Amino acid sequence: MTNAIELIGITKRFPGVLANDNVNLTVKEGEIHAVCGENGAGKSTLMKILYGMQPADEGVMRLFGRELSFSSPNDAIDAGIGMVHQHFMLANQLTVLENVILGAEPTKSAGLINFDEASSHLEEVGKAYGLTVDPNDLVETLEVGERQRVEIIKVLYRGAKVLIFDEPTAVLVPQEVEELFRNMRELKANGATIIFIDHKLEEVLEIADTITVLRQGKTVATVKPQNVTATDLAELMVGSELPKPQISESSNNNTIALALEEVSVLGDDERPLVDDVSLSVNKGQIVGIAGVEGNGQHELVGAILGTQEIDSGSISLMGEDISNQSVRDRRESGLGYVPQDRQDEGLLLTAPLWENAALGHQTLRPFSNGWRQWFIDKVGSRSQTEMIREKFDVRTPNIDVSAHALSGGNQQKLIVGREMVAQPSVLVASHPTRGIDVGAQASVWQQIRDARSAGLATLLISADLDELIGLSDSIVVMFRGKIVARLNPSEINPRSLGAFMTGAALETES
Repeated sequence: MTNAIELIGITKRFPGVLANDNVNLTVKEGEIHAVCGENGAGKSTLMKILYGMQPADEGVMRLFGRELSFSSPNDAIDAGIGMVHQHFMLANQLTVLENVILGAEPTKSAGLINFDEASSHLEEVGKAYGLTVDPNDLVETLEVGERQRVEIIKVLYRGAKVLIFDEPTAVLVPQEVEELFRNMRELKANGATIIFIDHKLEEVLEIADTITVLRQGKTVATVKPQNVTATDLAELMVGSELPKPQISESSNNNTIALALEEVSVLGDDERPLVDDVSLSVNKGQIVGIAGVEGNGQHELVGAILGTQEIDSGSISLMGEDISNQSVRDRRESGLGYVPQDRQDEGLLLTAPLWENAALGHQTLRPFSNGWRQWFIDKVGSRSQTEMIREKFDVRTPNIDVSAHALSGGNQQKLIVGREMVAQPSVLVASHPTRGIDVGAQASVWQQIRDARSAGLATLLISADLDELIGLSDSIVVMFRGKIVARLNPSEINPRSLGAFMTGAALETES
């Protein structure tokens, strides 16, 4: 079998960090090759080099035997390499066809776009790879799995023969994962070569033909899935067994910490994004919110935090109505928040860790001395950050490095630690383990469990259904802005939960 990709001795250095250390990766033509490793292991850096987003300092890259070097993603695309990103790169207001051809528009005379030619090519690609889409659909009307299919078609339209999938299942329910895997197998059957990046080891074992494991920037093993277990892979990645998100006994003391009564949020078109939602979270309880992305979870979190104005209803924190309070007042009243996007919402990437540890708490001690709230108490901030670093195992040479220098898992541990040490009454945790490895995931789960035992009320929003089922005392399902089901985690599994999330179970009940 021909080698599609050969990466030989790839080394990449950043200031103070050796991201890739003489990495070797060989991907056969027509196979699905998974690349695993904990955060900071060098996976993302390696894929960025392969996709032309950054150059290697040392090493050789070959595509179908031909040595290449890329200076931009356009070079990689021209060579036949495409990337399907975890966060979709689509314009919601455009049609499927317009998204697919964006940046690669065929033109007629006078520079006009030749939509007939584009539509014909799109149809050919869809038939060739077994991926059907309606070119006239607006992207904003598509389900998450359908949007991902558009992303795949977009790279195939540009002639990609090698596809890099960057954590493609992060936002999918089990039924959508099954559909994605069918698509991937169809792509493989039609000659495509796939590199698959994922933290969910059971999925890796199901879909991959070959698995390469990276650790601390080095290649530590290349194995066949039939010869290893998820535990074996976890041990290769982080040196420990695969963790499970399990809670053994309840610490719910029936004191309501957070309550929402008939809360609604309207969009710009007056359509309800959150529709008459009522729920409560008790002290010592974790309530999970399940839902396919785009069904109101994001707006609900904004309503609780105060970044999204509510149109009706009320929100109370420890018995006090906070519906009209500012974000600052809510935070100072004991509302903790772990955002879904740690880099865009949770950190100042160019600022040192001791400044990042103060974000959201800068008006309170020890970050402020109380009477000069516009100024950070540097001594108090540094002391608090050192405590977070030690207690939450944030791996960093010192607290003066920028947040950007940390791996994704350590960034997440810093954010979780920042919120936990503030001792909130209620924690809103939005996708707290998204995009982090099994080791960091286990650490975050343990902190949530420990805080729950100490009486913390937690609202958990997650696309990881095993996480929701394993950590939650109760689960509510949001569908088109409404709560459509209230479930006991002990009575469901990921597939049955996914059926509620997509509306399939609701149709069956009706």
